[in-house]
Amino acid sequence: MTVIPPTPTPAHRAAPPDALRRSAEALESAFLAEMLKAAGVFKPSETMGGGEGEEQFTSFLADAQAQAMVARGGIGLADSIEQALRVRAQGRPAGSGQ
Repeated sequence: MTVIPPTPTPAHRAAPPDALRRSAEALESAFLAEMLKAAGVFKPSETMGGGEGEEQFTSFLADAQAQAMVARGGIGLADSIEQALRVRAQGRPAGSGQ
């Protein structure tokens, strides 16, 4: 298992994120955590026998890993979500392209 350490945000994102951006990043993080869990990336080994505690810890580990991935740029899902939220906030349909 490789843990990706968080890196400083790029210069173009120096301003603190607004509520829409934070919401979009939270959704991307939740999505990535679920994908990591479904893929079995953090599945506890059968040899340790940690039981429920080990299963809960791996869930927290997947969440932390997903947050670190988003902090490093993620997979671009937050960008798409943020754009859609901004379009909706302006009162235009999400698929209008304007």
